[in-house]
Amino acid sequence: MTTLLDAVREGRMDDIRPLLARLDRGGRKAALDELKALRKEARGWSWGERTRVRKAILVAGAGCHTGAAGCATWLGARDMRDWVHSPYPWVLEVLGDREPDWLADVARRLAARAVESDAEYRLVEELARRAGCPLPLSDGMVRTWADRVDSARWQRGAEKPLIDLLRADARLDVLVPHLLTLPELPSVVAWVDSRSPAGSWPAALTALVAEGLLDRTALLDSCTARLLRGGKPTDLRFCLLVVRGLEPTSEEEAARVADWMAMAADGPSPVAGHAQEVLARLDARGALSVRQLAEVSGAVLFRTEKKLVRAQLIHLGKVLRRDPSAAEELLPVLADVFGHPDTDAQERALRLAARALPAVSPEAREEAARSASLLAPVHREAARAVFGDLLEDEPEAAYEEVLPPPPAPRPLGAPPGSVAELTEEVTAVLLRSDREEDVPAFERALDGLVRYARTDREELVGALESALAGQWWASEGEDEVEWRMSRNHDGMSVVVAALLGRVSRRSVHDGQARRTGEGRCCHSALNGILYARLWEAAAEMWSGRLPYLLATPTWHTGTIDAGELVERLRGYRALGVAAGPVDFAQALLRVRRTDASEAAQEASALGTEEGDRLAEWLRADEPVAAVVPRHVDTDVQIGRDWVRQTVVKARRALLTTRENPLIRQKFPRPFHWLGSAHSPRNQSCYCWIAESPQWVATLPEDGEALAAWLLPSVAASVHEERGTTWLLPALAETGGPAAGAIHLALAYGLGARRAEDRLAAVDALLVLAARGRLDTGRLGGELAVLIEQGSVKPNRLAEAARTAAETGAYGTVLSFLVPVLPALLAREKAPRGLSDLLAVAAECAERSGPPETGPVPGLAETAARGGTTQLVRQAIRLETACRAATATG
Repeated sequence: MTTLLDAVREGRMDDIRPLLARLDRGGRKAALDELKALRKEARGWSWGERTRVRKAILVAGAGCHTGAAGCATWLGARDMRDWVHSPYPWVLEVLGDREPDWLADVARRLAARAVESDAEYRLVEELARRAGCPLPLSDGMVRTWADRVDSARWQRGAEKPLIDLLRADARLDVLVPHLLTLPELPSVVAWVDSRSPAGSWPAALTALVAEGLLDRTALLDSCTARLLRGGKPTDLRFCLLVVRGLEPTSEEEAARVADWMAMAADGPSPVAGHAQEVLARLDARGALSVRQLAEVSGAVLFRTEKKLVRAQLIHLGKVLRRDPSAAEELLPVLADVFGHPDTDAQERALRLAARALPAVSPEAREEAARSASLLAPVHREAARAVFGDLLEDEPEAAYEEVLPPPPAPRPLGAPPGSVAELTEEVTAVLLRSDREEDVPAFERALDGLVRYARTDREELVGALESALAGQWWASEGEDEVEWRMSRNHDGMSVVVAALLGRVSRRSVHDGQARRTGEGRCCHSALNGILYARLWEAAAEMWSGRLPYLLATPTWHTGTIDAGELVERLRGYRALGVAAGPVDFAQALLRVRRTDASEAAQEASALGTEEGDRLAEWLRADEPVAAVVPRHVDTDVQIGRDWVRQTVVKARRALLTTRENPLIRQKFPRPFHWLGSAHSPRNQSCYCWIAESPQWVATLPEDGEALAAWLLPSVAASVHEERGTTWLLPALAETGGPAAGAIHLALAYGLGARRAEDRLAAVDALLVLAARGRLDTGRLGGELAVLIEQGSVKPNRLAEAARTAAETGAYGTVLSFLVPVLPALLAREKAPRGLSDLLAVAAECAERSGPPETGPVPGLAETAARGGTTQLVRQAIRLETACRAATATG
């Protein structure tokens, strides 16, 4: 046994098998115990030594196991699988004397584990061959098989025909069916080169079906099931290519009619489009009943894809021409389309309803006429021509703008009432990610730590040590903790680690002395203010002198009521406590300065330095940084044209802020960046990737300055970047004026490239409108500038505007769209998306009335062009809505 362990420690692989042969069952069990201890010990060795010995451990351990389950677990362990050169040939040697059933059991168990490499696949394959059993299949085995096929296809730089490799595989008939049951297809299988689709997996599989090497029905069923289930776009494209390549017969398509109906109703657009084509063929052959056609049409006609809706309406028109008796069941479906958001769909449905009316019962006509009230005003006259006296005249209700209630400020509430409650709140804050950070929770926890470090320090330390034992800084060495925290700050962990003695006083002193507020951009400056607050609070964990923090907000936005701050300073005076410089400076930035003359008098009466500074700050009532109301145009790189080897640039409209000497003279150094003059020209950074809710809470009463500084990152949303607009709703809740910077940031957000970023801007738009702070004329002007310079695309703006309008804010949306339209209508070539903008404006005008500014310049000329293009049709619709509303008024 000792000799075997010596061979393993020395990595002598060839000696292991003969040494194992000398051991009986008991000897192997004893050796296995020593191998387990050696395996644990080897984890701390250097890489080269550890790798050599681990191979020997793996081989010897496999030979020492007498049970198949234990052997498979040993071979499949995560820490025994990352080999550059596989030791599995030696494993097969030491298992050479085992029974076939035993080897088959090991093969099945290994296959059931995560097979991830070619070496692991070959081990299972060889074990199955020696056992004389079928190759055990699992998701990992099949994925690795697909990778092996792809590797063989590209060996030595020459592409081998995929179909030849698959045709030569004797297990093809069992591997392919399992392949199609995987949750996600391997990328080497799903990817199809559009330049050579004949060499793809779908083409190869359909060819093998034709040769009789694969079961046609099973392949068709598998691909249909995946299309029905949904999944990644590449997987669905693969299945569509296979289904189309198989060219199902009429009988095969008819046998799956329920599947096609479900795909057409709920599948992704490409899948639904194919299912729609199949159902049309089935209907033409008489294999689809009218009831089934009505059922699937009801679902398809309310999809958002205009192409699918139009195709379904065209098909219904063919059915009504071919079989007038179908009108009774199809008319209710058409009547439902009267409420479709697309007015073109409404118009088509109305024409088809007119064709169906003669063949339906009086009851069906009356029901359809009642649905006609859902039609847009532009179709009301046509509806009257279709339904005549059946169409009832309903008095139009006076329009009322629907806006969400203004966000009510939420108070932070009383401090934590006990150490146990504080411990729970601190633990919750530390477990949150940066994006999930809750400002009120953070501020309550930070203030609570300061309070209880003064009054119940020992109890607090004991509770936190128990609750936070799993934190990384609780187990690392002090040097490592201090080094990492000095670089990364780690949020509130700095304060808690200082309280628990995991950070030295010297490190905290160094953290306080660091120029945490300096940087090239506002993001590092705002983060630096937070870090300065945390280091200052960490220092107070030892002193225990502060009864509470001054900068703890009154409201969830970060704002402090002026009267409350005066009361806090009065408490400090009573205790003879001097304020922390950073804490007091942050409190000044958060205090509400409007209507604060009485609070200023009370602050002056305190007779303390902090009281005098607060009074001066309240009386000045000036912004931290005044925004220059003039655009600064900058260039930004958004990509590279690899064909021409040139950098692709775009123009951005940004804003400048002026210097504030008071900040640089009387505030601590971490705040000095805020008081400097800043121009966005030639400045760039990537700090916005880690955006923090704390940025807005740092300056909750100076939204304009924040918006101006954050503009470069918000502007990036119109190009490639994702997730840079999520602070816009919080900016809309800030105090102070909402002028050019906030409206320009909102304009960028409404034109963002991605829908989720536009949605954040819509939320901000509605918040501003609900608070009475939205200047629609200013917003429209900023949008016109951004569209002119190419930053905002009309079609994206149209989607955002439609989303906002559908909440009930039709008048608000129309007001900011009207200033955008004249310049677009005046262009010689209409930009893409202009018809969508006109459609949204028309719907708003139909509901809320014409714009207060009067006729839209250029609209009448566009409407008079003639033709049936969407641009002309929507221009006519908007002009009609304005004219009708004016006449009614």
